[in-house]
Amino acid sequence: MDDRSEKNIPDNSKYDVISVIDEFDYSTQGKKYNEQFIEWRKRKGNPFSFSFEKHIKESVYVDGRGFILSSATDAERESLARIFYILGSAALMYMVIDNVIGRLLIILLSQLGFDIHASLFSPAVYGGGTEIICVLMAVNLLKYIVPAAYLHFRFRLPPAVERMNSRHDTYGLVGAIGVTLIICSLLNLPSAYSNETKEIYSFFKELNTDVKVWNQTEFVIYAVFDIVIMSTLSEIFFRGAMFAVLRQFGDYFAVIMSTLTAVLLAQDLREVPAVLLMSLVCSVGMLSSGSIFTAVAASIVFRIYQLTLAMIETGSSYDMFLTRNIFMLSALIIGAVMLAAAGLMSRGRDHRILARSETGLAQKERITRSVMVFPYSAVAAICGVISIIKAVL
Repeated sequence: MDDRSEKNIPDNSKYDVISVIDEFDYSTQGKKYNEQFIEWRKRKGNPFSFSFEKHIKESVYVDGRGFILSSATDAERESLARIFYILGSAALMYMVIDNVIGRLLIILLSQLGFDIHASLFSPAVYGGGTEIICVLMAVNLLKYIVPAAYLHFRFRLPPAVERMNSRHDTYGLVGAIGVTLIICSLLNLPSAYSNETKEIYSFFKELNTDVKVWNQTEFVIYAVFDIVIMSTLSEIFFRGAMFAVLRQFGDYFAVIMSTLTAVLLAQDLREVPAVLLMSLVCSVGMLSSGSIFTAVAASIVFRIYQLTLAMIETGSSYDMFLTRNIFMLSALIIGAVMLAAAGLMSRGRDHRILARSETGLAQKERITRSVMVFPYSAVAAICGVISIIKAVL
């Protein structure tokens, strides 16, 4: 028999193998990113990988139970439970630092003689500008750094995967900033910027009727911190390890769940529209450009808009309303121009933004099961109660 004839026989055995890792859509990111992402998912002993491979013509026999028919949906349920236990723990850390540890720190400093005062049952903070800014900066740093570090050490993702930097498509960056400006202008509500930000900038303004108060050191430090540092840390938390580990279930799921987590941790119904829309813009912008820098840039633009609008609205000028409207209209026009430019830059490109995962659970069941995992479910319930209390009071 001629051996060459046997070599020409197609090997159909590979078509009998189901592998959720190999069937994932890797066309949306760069080669290096995909290689490291696959390597992480195939790493032996990785409890957070949605990894399932089976030969459909084979079955497993277990003593006392007979033949066991495992499936991709069973594997996905198990990996989702493990992942959302970790995500729920990280969200709980964020919430405790934001609501409890921050208040306890203020009370402790007050007892030690520092000019800063607050209670566990009121969001208001009183005292000197330097003390308030130092405490707020410390609490804000902790509530992002601690849970982000926890996710980093638990998931142990490759650096290039945890902080997406696989491509640098300019149209994604331009489009994300354009949409950000449009969103900021169209919201035109107090929810367009966080209540904490508005309160801090109003606090500086009320220190003195002299407009020169805006040039004081504390204000400048806090403004730079809020715009640059907070934007970077928040995106590392929501679009870093959290987003990366969820991508193995499809980008739609990663966008939905990272956005839902951001909305819950806002803990304020008035901020939901802005948080919801900006989280979607940052997620899609990062995926379309291939870099987490796009998400950080969009967040920075959003916070600059916050600062500018807060300064205009807390001003005492008779032309405040006119100035505000001109500013918002200008931002809207610039945003529309940038979005149109991004559309022209991406014309003719055959590139999908969101990768799909067709294996495993249906999307609705995937989301429902994830939200029900403890302690994620507990955090969601507590954040919901806090949001309602703030809305009522």
